[in-house]
Amino acid sequence: MTTANATTSATTTGEAGSATTTEVQLVNGLSCSLPSDSPLAKLLKSQRTWTGPDAKERLRILRAAKSVAIVGASANPARSSYFVGTYLQQSSDFRVYFVNPNADTILGQKAYPDLASLPEVPDIVDVFRRASDIPSVMDEAVAVGAPTVWVQLGIWNQEAAEYGESLGLTVVMDRCIKIEHARFHGGLHLLGFDTGQITARKTLR
Repeated sequence: MTTANATTSATTTGEAGSATTTEVQLVNGLSCSLPSDSPLAKLLKSQRTWTGPDAKERLRILRAAKSVAIVGASANPARSSYFVGTYLQQSSDFRVYFVNPNADTILGQKAYPDLASLPEVPDIVDVFRRASDIPSVMDEAVAVGAPTVWVQLGIWNQEAAEYGESLGLTVVMDRCIKIEHARFHGGLHLLGFDTGQITARKTLR
């Protein structure tokens, strides 16, 4: 058996007095148990098995949302959160809030120290933080009653995604809300490039 014959789906089991094993699902439908500390088990555990909402569900999330809080927003124009905030302000109907305890204002708006300080519960919490910080943001989102945590492109923490779902959150991870919003509205190619498309169709919000 080689790693090419296995999917990335793995679950860990164990019994008192015995070594912990990982159940590996193979592409032919069979499964086998591997020692959890084996190189193959560690490889499979490191690979991505969580997928999150598909395109239709992400569109539904964006259509239903009225407000977005950007956690980890920056006043630095060179940062991606600044670019995304500018886009959401100018090209969406979302009420946009910026969360950064070290800033007073961002893009001409008041910056808030945390989600609990916002004047309303955001429909989407868009996160620009390190992967290791994501679980604490999940906890904050649940505490204020936010239904969706959207983790920005390039940030991946599968355990945090699974943790958020266990708390009842809808989790989108490693996707740019700006790219997704623009693509659904006809302004971007699937890969994120400007299509230059001009349309008379009603814009989806």
